[in-house]
Amino acid sequence: MWPYPRILAHRGGGTLAPENTLAALRCGLAYGYRAVEFDVMLARDGLPVVVHDPQLGRTVAGTGNINDYTAAQLGKMEAGAWFGPDFAGEGVPAFEAVVDYCKAQGIWMNIEIKPAPGFEEQTGAVVARATRDYFAAEIAAGALLPLLSSFSIEALQAARQAAPALARGWLVEEIPAGWAQQAKELGVVALHCNHKQLTPALAQAVKQEGLGLFCYTVNTPERASELLAWGVDGFCTDRIDLIAAQ
Repeated sequence: MWPYPRILAHRGGGTLAPENTLAALRCGLAYGYRAVEFDVMLARDGLPVVVHDPQLGRTVAGTGNINDYTAAQLGKMEAGAWFGPDFAGEGVPAFEAVVDYCKAQGIWMNIEIKPAPGFEEQTGAVVARATRDYFAAEIAAGALLPLLSSFSIEALQAARQAAPALARGWLVEEIPAGWAQQAKELGVVALHCNHKQLTPALAQAVKQEGLGLFCYTVNTPERASELLAWGVDGFCTDRIDLIAAQ
C-alpha cells in the first residue's frame, strides 16, 4: 500500500532552507531529493498557499493570521530572511507555483492539508480539487499521483468527497485506540505518525491491516534504518544532508 518514495524532504529542504518556500524545494533538489512534504492552507481569497503556521511571525514577517491576507499579498511578504540573508525575498508561494516546480523537476509530493481553525472542510475540498485539476492528465493515464494527508478528519473527509481519485493519509501524533476502524471509515491508504510514538508491534499491526506506514520527522541515519527494519514504508527528514535521498 505504499507505491511512493521512501524518503521525503520535510517542508521542502529540511533544516537547510526556509521551510515551505521555493528556495526549500531548490535546496532539496540540490541534495538529490525528488520527493517532498509540504503544507497547504487557504489565504483570505480562498486560494491555497504553502505555509505551515496559521499565524504570521515565525517564518513569515508580520502580524495577524494567514487568512487575513490574499494569496497575492502573502506572495510579497518576507518568508526567507528569518533563515538567513541569502534567502531574503522569498515569499509565501502559491500552491500552484509549488506544484508547477515539482512537476517540472519530477518531484513527488506529499501534500499536507493544514487548515486554519474553522476552515477544515473548506481547505480539504479546495486543496483536493486543485490537486485533482493539476493532475488531470496523470489521473487519466493512471500515473503515480501525489498523496494528500492531514491531521484533520474533517479535511480528509472533504478531500475524499471532492476528489475521490486522490489517495489520502491520516496524520496522527500517536496512533490512537480504534485506529484500524477509523482508518477504514476515512478510506485512507496510510497512517502517518510521530516516529517517537511508534513501537515494532504497532508497526507490524498497521502493516497487517494493509495500510502504508509513514513517520515524521526522522533525523538520524540510525533511527531511519531501525524504522525501516520495523516495516515502516517511508519517512520525512529535516536532515537531508545526513540521510541520502535514496
